[in-house]
Amino acid sequence: MRVLFVTLSEKSHVYLMAPLAWAFIAAGHEVRVASQPMATETITRAGLTAVPVGSDHTIHHDMAGYRESQDYRTANWSRCERADVDWAELKERYGLSVPYAFAVYNDSMIEDLAAFADSWRPDLVVRDPLAYAGAVAARISGAAHVRLMWCADVWGRTRQTYLELMAEQPESERTDPLAEWLGARSEPYGFGCDEEMLHGQATVSTLPAALALPTASPELPMRHVPYNGRAVVWDWLREAPKRPRICLSLGASNTEDYGGDYVSVPEILDALADEDLEVVAALLPAQREQLTNVPDNVRAVDSVALHTLLPSCSALIHHGGYGSFATAMAAGVPQLVLSTLVSDHELRGRALQRAGAGVYVHHRDATARTVRDHVRRLVGQPEHGAAARQLKADCEAMPSPHDVARELERLAGAVRRRNRTVR
Repeated sequence: MRVLFVTLSEKSHVYLMAPLAWAFIAAGHEVRVASQPMATETITRAGLTAVPVGSDHTIHHDMAGYRESQDYRTANWSRCERADVDWAELKERYGLSVPYAFAVYNDSMIEDLAAFADSWRPDLVVRDPLAYAGAVAARISGAAHVRLMWCADVWGRTRQTYLELMAEQPESERTDPLAEWLGARSEPYGFGCDEEMLHGQATVSTLPAALALPTASPELPMRHVPYNGRAVVWDWLREAPKRPRICLSLGASNTEDYGGDYVSVPEILDALADEDLEVVAALLPAQREQLTNVPDNVRAVDSVALHTLLPSCSALIHHGGYGSFATAMAAGVPQLVLSTLVSDHELRGRALQRAGAGVYVHHRDATARTVRDHVRRLVGQPEHGAAARQLKADCEAMPSPHDVARELERLAGAVRRRNRTVR
């Protein structure tokens, strides 16, 4: 079987796809991973075969120029239920997100990816939920098509709400920017946009039921297998910490893409300086340069993979990105999420808080005192550790990437049979 993965050119998204891609390779299938050229190095370092398509996007430059955009109302996809959002807001969200995010990520890929899919003829396309170019490739090649989530499925749930609200509007108000855009990109290939193109035949989710957001898409749960790129078990990680160990990591991709952090590393470290803790600050070189004073209880490191560090930790302080979130979840570590409102960060952070395995705080409310007090509670109150370990157990009970690869083999076979019948 030929399996084509399609991802946005974001390092953390490639990392989340890698375990399922490896499972297909181990099962004897041919695997290719398509993205913009800027992702080629990340893909090949993961031991995968890259297919560079199109040209690199400029969205990171735009992000750094408008750092406040992570807190725009239109960037908060956590607001996806009818009780939380109305037609006007959703119409505005799609009206801005389609041209300034979805199209920027996808438009340059579509022509090259379509040509590759037409020649290579994959049996299955596994795509990032925002890599709509992959949906076009699947339709061209007649492949089965699934989304692999790096978040709660706010995109699918928002779409359901949008269609429900749109049906209630006067005919003149029923605009659909997402379907219109993808339909226009699909038209040269002889087809339009439908809901199966937008969602695929199934959705692979690595969130356990306690944190997941149900949608109309058939869901295939899959255990999160942490991969953080280059990983070394350093000598200091081979010894048990002498006091509770806390990790502070604000995410490499988030810091680099947005031109800085939304909370202050020095202020957080100063707030924890008098606590009976060992604080491991996993930092980028630019973040280390901000440190004029390193407290005695802080170990500042710049080359540690979270999956090698977190099993020895009593808590993680991070920015809300899914890679950090899911790695802590898989390690059974309580989390303090200091985040913006972008994507599904608020929804996922509050679900974690309801489960008792962490605390969500908007970055503007993350004062030194609140951070210190939340860390004290997460470390000192055993129920948080117990809840985090329960999430870990829930994750371990989910099907492995190997199991999901076998299920997707069956799906691809069913779609092939359906397509033969239609022809």
